[in-house]
Amino acid sequence: MKRIFFLLLITATFLSNAQTVTEPKNNPAEWSQSYEPFKIVGNLYYVGTYDLASYLIVTNKGNILINTGLKDSLPIIKNNIKKLGFNYDDIKILSLTQAHFDHMGAMAEIKKETGAKLYVDEKDAAELESGGKSDYELGKYGITFQPVKPDFLLKNNDKIKLGSTVLTLLHHPGHTKGSCSFMLETKEGNKNYKVLIANLPSIIIDKKFSEVKTYQNIQKDYAYTFSAIKKLNFDLWVASHASQFDLHKKRKAGASYDPKLFMDKENYFKKLKDLEKDYLEKVKEDSVKK
Repeated sequence: MKRIFFLLLITATFLSNAQTVTEPKNNPAEWSQSYEPFKIVGNLYYVGTYDLASYLIVTNKGNILINTGLKDSLPIIKNNIKKLGFNYDDIKILSLTQAHFDHMGAMAEIKKETGAKLYVDEKDAAELESGGKSDYELGKYGITFQPVKPDFLLKNNDKIKLGSTVLTLLHHPGHTKGSCSFMLETKEGNKNYKVLIANLPSIIIDKKFSEVKTYQNIQKDYAYTFSAIKKLNFDLWVASHASQFDLHKKRKAGASYDPKLFMDKENYFKKLKDLEKDYLEKVKEDSVKK
């Protein structure tokens, strides 16, 4: 009996250790720095940290939260929602732009606390359930965020509906297998705005595309995403990181409401051009004979 108990104890300890979340260290300080929340346009608000963007979409049937930053972003997000005058417990739907620890750190906890349903791009489902361990690149760090099981798996152009808000998921793979952007229409006064929450296709590997054995379609996925994301029609745009859409250059702390700050399509296409240059360099690496 003692032997059986001992084996059970060893097994339990092994499983416990196997599920240990180890968030990578030495991240940019801006990722954990608080930042004042603000209204972007209509019913869309910024509630994230200084650089890790989290977006709250407010409806008369509850709210949608996209991205949750690091684990230590949770109190910042909670406080920001409160500062704006909204109720944290009114979050009914959760989603994300990519299954990496810097956007997933607090997701499982928020899901547990609010009871919100998690909608994700189906291609990132495995990474969510493994806590990032199955990711083709960041999986080398092990489990980097608390594993979470999605409630709904979505494909390109699927809709997330809450109240009068319709959020369209756009499959933009490459950065992760299920990286995605979102499009929504919102209203301010008598004017309608089409807003893009973009997941820009940045490259995180040093190796060649052909060397990524656990994501063999990575090069094709990037090619698809660059083609698709350049064709989008929108009025305003933001992104997964504040630095990606130059938030702090456009908007100073305490600034008054001004949706025009985020209408710079020229900057959007410049960012894409720079990222596509990186992509083409990576493609060129594979074409060079050894």
